[in-house]
Amino acid sequence: MHDYPQRPQSDGQEPYEPARRSPGRSRRVVWISAGLVCALALGGSGFAAWKYEWFSGNGETVSFGKNRPPAAKRQETPAPAASGEPSPAAPTGDPDVLMPAGPKAAFKQTAKLDDGTIIAKTRLAGAKSGFEGDVWVWAPKEYDDPKYAESAFPVLIALPGGNGYPGNYWSDRSLGLQKAISEGVKAGTSLPFIVVMPVLNPDAKYYYDGSDIPGRAKMGTWLSEDIPDFTRANFRTYKSRDGWAFMGSSSGAFVGMKLLLQYPDRFKAVIASGGELVPDSPLWKGHQAEMDANNPEKLAGKLIDTNGPEVYINFQIGTKESGKPAMTRFKDTYGKGPVKMTIRDIQNGEHNGWHYVRGMREGSLEWISKVLKAPKPATTG
Repeated sequence: MHDYPQRPQSDGQEPYEPARRSPGRSRRVVWISAGLVCALALGGSGFAAWKYEWFSGNGETVSFGKNRPPAAKRQETPAPAASGEPSPAAPTGDPDVLMPAGPKAAFKQTAKLDDGTIIAKTRLAGAKSGFEGDVWVWAPKEYDDPKYAESAFPVLIALPGGNGYPGNYWSDRSLGLQKAISEGVKAGTSLPFIVVMPVLNPDAKYYYDGSDIPGRAKMGTWLSEDIPDFTRANFRTYKSRDGWAFMGSSSGAFVGMKLLLQYPDRFKAVIASGGELVPDSPLWKGHQAEMDANNPEKLAGKLIDTNGPEVYINFQIGTKESGKPAMTRFKDTYGKGPVKMTIRDIQNGEHNGWHYVRGMREGSLEWISKVLKAPKPATTG
């Protein structure tokens, strides 16, 4: 049930594979030589394409937020205090804005978009989960705009399907997630989200359901605590849940929805595409109580019974998929009180990332942008 997105039959793209470095210098030299011959044979345009492919900066150090004013001219805010401790002082201006206070991660470029924005990767050792894994990030052009230098940005934690290990396919520019957001910003239909793309699982053997399964890696803590802490340490974010959401496909959709229902005080919304609705990892065997504590049906029921904070769930489902009846039953049963649900049909959509991004372009990005908090530029004059 937990699938990677499959290639649409009509778009001609190849199935996603995580990019890998060449194993050694000798092989790289061979490929550069072959590329140079092809580029020269193709003429100037071929050479330009070859040059872009090989010298676009992949592997180079990346710094986000380059245009922030000098430290002496701004008030820094330390990272959030641990639970139960007093909250740190707020920066000047919007009291919900949290400035990054480190520790600073070492980012390396993995891809560059046509607008010059960068997708970068780092390695994170989760202090609370004890799990160490890769995380990819992308920030929109507005993040480096001087008029937003003191502004917080909403965060979209993007979760892949399948095992979600060792890569996160949303970091591949060919799926178009980041481009869809950039174009939505220009069109006024999307907020300029920071997109954070962690690995979903600790290995490629089992599904961990984004949970702390007893005796296993604490993937629930990794996704709900370590990833937000890492984001706050490196980016200008909102303290409140109004700036935090998930999006995901297949197993990632399940995890995003489950974490939203588990922690409505930390997250506000999710775009859940083609996902499952109940935990199904084989690792839950013998741990029924813990599995129930990670079951969206029980979590939604509890939230309704306690009239907890309002959460927003936008399901996406392709008309060529088979999951619509189950989603409809879930919505009819639990889409009440504080649990706000919608279902978006993607016409002729299949179970793949390309079609889910199309659904986001067609309305889901606009939907979530109305739920979350927008960055506020500095006033002039």
